[in-house]
Amino acid sequence: MLLSNSYIDDEKIINRLYEIHRRTVPKFESCTGISQTRLELLHELYEVEEISQRALQKKVNIDHAAVTRHLKQLEDKGMVIRRKDPKDQRFTYVSLSEEGRLKIIHYREEKERFISGVLHDFSEEERKKLLEMLTRIQRNIEIFE
Repeated sequence: MLLSNSYIDDEKIINRLYEIHRRTVPKFESCTGISQTRLELLHELYEVEEISQRALQKKVNIDHAAVTRHLKQLEDKGMVIRRKDPKDQRFTYVSLSEEGRLKIIHYREEKERFISGVLHDFSEEERKKLLEMLTRIQRNIEIFE
């Protein structure tokens, strides 16, 4: 069976998206010093005084075990404070420590530097168009299931 040129080009698009993702994650982490997931958790915590771990998990849309693991490691580094609800030990509340508040500013600056470096030669119009196309692909993936 011969594949059409159109299919081959479409396959290249999907392969390119995969390669971009595969290469972006480690480069982002080496540039910023933190994973995108942990940065997202810290960003959400930066926006609130304190939040339940369950509510935080829903905001970042990752599974409960992963949130627990990330928060435990961030707690070990002194960046977050976790406490049990004294009235109901099943609930855990999370907040940024003072060190976490200081570090998130640094992480945001590094993230901005990374993004600027990746998109430096794209015009504003190209960026808008790229975002529109990627959003459409994401939407198509979500409804494909």
